[in-house]
Amino acid sequence: MSDSPDPNLPNAEGAWAQQAEARLGDRRLREEIDRGLSYGLEAAPTINDRTISTFVRGEKPHFAGERGTFLKCPFVEDVNDVDDAEVAIFGVPLDAGATYRPGTRFGPQGIRRSTNLFGTYNYESGVDLREQLNMVDIGDVFTIPGNLEKSFDQISQAMAHVVQKGVMPVVLGGDHSIGFPTIRGMAPYLDGNIGIIHFDRHVDTQETDLDERMHTTPWFHATNIKNAPATNLVQIGIGGWQSPREGVKVGRERQSTVITVGDVERVGVEDDHVRPLAGCEAPDLVVHLELVGSPQGDRPERLVY
Repeated sequence: MSDSPDPNLPNAEGAWAQQAEARLGDRRLREEIDRGLSYGLEAAPTINDRTISTFVRGEKPHFAGERGTFLKCPFVEDVNDVDDAEVAIFGVPLDAGATYRPGTRFGPQGIRRSTNLFGTYNYESGVDLREQLNMVDIGDVFTIPGNLEKSFDQISQAMAHVVQKGVMPVVLGGDHSIGFPTIRGMAPYLDGNIGIIHFDRHVDTQETDLDERMHTTPWFHATNIKNAPATNLVQIGIGGWQSPREGVKVGRERQSTVITVGDVERVGVEDDHVRPLAGCEAPDLVVHLELVGSPQGDRPERLVY
C-alpha cells in the first residue's frame, strides 16, 4: 500500500484512509478495555456490549469520565479499593429521563468544577472535610444515553458496590430519575428501613410519564421497595404550578410527608424534627437535592427563603 493517496483517483484521500486504518494496531485499545473492566467493574448483566464497564475508565462515553474530582479529593482508579474510604463520591451523567430540557448528563462535571472554588474547611461549623473524612472520588457511572432501564441497572450496580463495602455514597446527578436506581442499589445491603429526604419543587411520585419511568417518577418506584416505605419519604419545598395531580394522589394514598416552602418559613427544617418524619436515623438516610435554578436543570423553579 502506498504511503500517500493516488492522485489519479477521484476519491484519492478517502480510499487511502480506508486502507490506512487497517494498518493501525489495537493493542492499547484492548489494554484500555481490560483495565477498565478490572478497575471499573464489569457492566450490569443487561448490557450486551461486554467491553463497557460499570464505572467509566476509558475513552467512552465522551460526555463523562473527566478526571477532575469533587473538592480535588483523591481519585481512586480501581473501585475495588474503595473500601479504604469513608465516603465515595461518584457521578451519574444522565439526562435520558428528562421530559423537557436535557443537559444534566453534564451535571457531575459541572458540580466537580464548581468545587474548585472551595476549600475543605468551613468556618462557621468548624469542620474540615479533608481532616475529618477519608473522602475519595471514584469517577462516573457508564450510563447508556439511549436506554434508561439499562442506565438504571448500571447505577444500581455502582451503588451496590459502594454500599456493600461499608462506604457512604455521595452521588452527583444526573436527572431525577436516578433516585430510583440508587435506592434499589443500596436497599439489599441495609438492615433497617431507608428514609428519604427530598428537596424539590416537584413531587416526582407518579408511576409513569410519557409511558416510561422518567425524572418525574423515581419515588413511586423507590417506595415500592420493601425497606423504603413511602411513609419514610419526606419532601421539602414542594409547590408551585408543576406538581402533577396524579403524583399528589400517590403521596396522599401512600402517606408520605410534604413540607411546603410556607411550612419551612413557618417552622424551619431543623434536623431533629425532619429526621423522625423519615422514620430512621442517619446511617439509613438518603438526602436527594435538586440544584434549583440551575441552568442545566429540567424545568427548574427557584426556591426563595
